[in-house]
Amino acid sequence: MAKRVSVDRWLFTVTMLLVFVGLVMVFSASAVMARERFGSPYAFLLKQLIWASAGLIAMVITMRLDYRRYRHPALVFSFMGLTTLLLISVFFLDRSHNTHRWIHAGGFSFQPSELAKPALILFLAYFLESRSRAAPASGSSSMLGSTPNFLDDWRNTLLPAVTPVAALLGLIVLQPDLGTAIACAGVAACIFYVAGLRLRYFGYAFGASLLPLYFLIFHVSFRRDRILAFMNPYAERQKAGFHLIQSLIAVGTGGITGTGLMEGKQKLFYLPEPHTDFIFAVTAEELGLVGAMFVVMLFAIFLWRGMRTSWRTEDLFGRYLAVGITTMVVLQAFINISVVLGMMPTKGIPLPLVSYGGSSLFVTLACVGVLLNITKQTE
Repeated sequence: MAKRVSVDRWLFTVTMLLVFVGLVMVFSASAVMARERFGSPYAFLLKQLIWASAGLIAMVITMRLDYRRYRHPALVFSFMGLTTLLLISVFFLDRSHNTHRWIHAGGFSFQPSELAKPALILFLAYFLESRSRAAPASGSSSMLGSTPNFLDDWRNTLLPAVTPVAALLGLIVLQPDLGTAIACAGVAACIFYVAGLRLRYFGYAFGASLLPLYFLIFHVSFRRDRILAFMNPYAERQKAGFHLIQSLIAVGTGGITGTGLMEGKQKLFYLPEPHTDFIFAVTAEELGLVGAMFVVMLFAIFLWRGMRTSWRTEDLFGRYLAVGITTMVVLQAFINISVVLGMMPTKGIPLPLVSYGGSSLFVTLACVGVLLNITKQTE
């Protein structure tokens, strides 16, 4: 009798725990605000529940669908084209919070830049895997296997791979959303590294990005203020440094065991966006160091199992997908937690699977389903 192959139970359990923690903390962080704005403490929770349910359904579907089916040029380029079209379309819609990031429909909203992450992952996985198959089987060894020389062909491989990535990043920067663009660039860099791109190319890319980053940061007033507030938040305690100061107060107040669930004070109109970008600060305040480290441990396990999957699969397409999805989740978590703890300047990056935000939750769960399917093929 054939052995029944199941998905990675560690990865599945960690994902479900993060979603559960997110629902609990979204309610705790938003109940007072929701009652003040909408007359019901459950307003944000109910929306998050709807998106979580839709995301879990999407995760189950992608978990059961063989990931190799995504290796089809019509699907890959249609997804890239749709994502590009949506990223362009937001510039013709009304601004929201002085940005062009959202598409509003009824009582719900969707952020097209969330689609850019899986679109880039799928495109790079497909393109790099197809180019590696077309290239001669040669290369030097590395810790991740053989380093294929096809990536040294900048005209036929590197440039066609980088150009669509740069185009999507440019559209995201124009919204403006530099934080998401940097996260997407980090995901793409990890895929290129695993594919065997030589380190000197990363140096070239870093050097080429310095001047644009300088103008994007120091010649844009709100970003420059965030950098200055990061260096000395108490110099602008009522302006640019307010977010960071309130976040650090929340984290410090929690101590070892926290003030208790629903008992936090900083979410009471002190900490801006307590249910989205700074939900980890509310978690640290109410659940303490124990609760905060539990969340960090869940993401660490996610990183371990995701990278383990990429190492175990011999299919390059599956390996690149696994690395991309794992990096997408963990890198965003690292940025979000670093911002909350004052280790990085303030950015609008949510905590994956935990922060309030339907488009982020739905897309992340659908991508995790793909990763779970890859684990099913490798176990």
